[in-house]
Amino acid sequence: MKCVVCRHGDTKPGFTTFTVERDGAILVVRGVPARICENCGEEYLEDCEVTRLGDLADETAKPGVQVEIRDYRAA
Repeated sequence: MKCVVCRHGDTKPGFTTFTVERDGAILVVRGVPARICENCGEEYLEDCEVTRLGDLADETAKPGVQVEIRDYRAA
């Protein structure tokens, strides 16, 4: 797929680190499958990964949790 940001590079399969802050808690997930532009480095996630990461963020946003770091595991 052609990158929609730089419009020059093609994307290739790879892995990224996803970070999100929700309700004062920070979630870092390493090893998330993504397509990454070989020119500018823009990262694209599949819808199923975005949904799963949203669910993980909801789980993390509970009282007492400030930072949580996880390795990605496919559902």
